[in-house]
Amino acid sequence: MKVLLLKDVYKLGRAGDIKKVADGYGRNFLLPQGLAVLATPGAVKQVEYIREKAAQSRAQLNTEMGSIAEKITGAVILFASKAGETGKLYGSITTQMIADALSEKFGVTIDKRQVESEPIRTLGEHRAHVRLTVDLVPEIKIIVHREGEKVAVEEPRQSVPVSEEALAAAEEASEDQAG
Repeated sequence: MKVLLLKDVYKLGRAGDIKKVADGYGRNFLLPQGLAVLATPGAVKQVEYIREKAAQSRAQLNTEMGSIAEKITGAVILFASKAGETGKLYGSITTQMIADALSEKFGVTIDKRQVESEPIRTLGEHRAHVRLTVDLVPEIKIIVHREGEKVAVEEPRQSVPVSEEALAAAEEASEDQAG
């Protein structure tokens, strides 16, 4: 079945794309959810209008979520867990636990389906991505340690924008000291 996407669909395409999908997927999910319509000749004529409208809504959503993405990018989340001698956890750290920790730490609502990670089953440092929008996917660091152990965490330093004049002045000062 060929469908015209009305909205961005994760792992399928962006609004305005014409995709060939399985009949059941189109009939049971895409069409009832209002994510797509059948790719009839009349619907295909509206492709440009749908793409423009989707680009506007995507840009608006990206600006709204941009501040959240800046906060979350490089965030470090700690989990204390029971583990065996080999470092294998008794249980696992799930995407729901990660989403709850992010929501609590930053005060934003994050769904477990937005966290892209396999369940964590070992001690150590792991990385995960949080899919806020199609374009905004910040990366976070997850540190899993044994209960009762202390962990030294290096918070990521925020980069401060520096003007080119300040960089040139710093280079001149370092050359003057060296010479």
